[in-house]
Amino acid sequence: MEADQTEEPRSVRTTPARTSESGRRQREGTAFTGAFGKKTGSSDLLFVEGQLPESDGRLRTDESPSRQLERCLTNLESELERRGRTTDDVLKLTLYFAEMDAYEAVDEIYRAYFDETRPARTTVGVCDLLGGAAVTVDAVVAIE
Repeated sequence: MEADQTEEPRSVRTTPARTSESGRRQREGTAFTGAFGKKTGSSDLLFVEGQLPESDGRLRTDESPSRQLERCLTNLESELERRGRTTDDVLKLTLYFAEMDAYEAVDEIYRAYFDETRPARTTVGVCDLLGGAAVTVDAVVAIE
């Protein structure tokens, strides 16, 4: 190769016209555990993040991972209902587990919750979750 050879310019990606300049809140207020983002741009997708095993404003970390997932999914369902959506609109879930040994038991809860039509899913093992939770859930939801 010659030393004075120059690289060809890389193609420039343009931002799709659907991307918005403004955002919208995912959760009301700041009374929730965690440092999760609260805004997304306007699109035909809703991003619901950080569904923890909360009940009555308290994390239920003393319960089994399976029961914690039930609470996370119930909280997700409530959030979807608040936004006029159902679990049928969920396109993808990301499940974060602090205890991967609980995978099989938790998987049974997941299968039962979504019946036959299950959204795509990614399961991630992590060292620790907020508040000492054993599981938390993120979702990508269709809104159109």
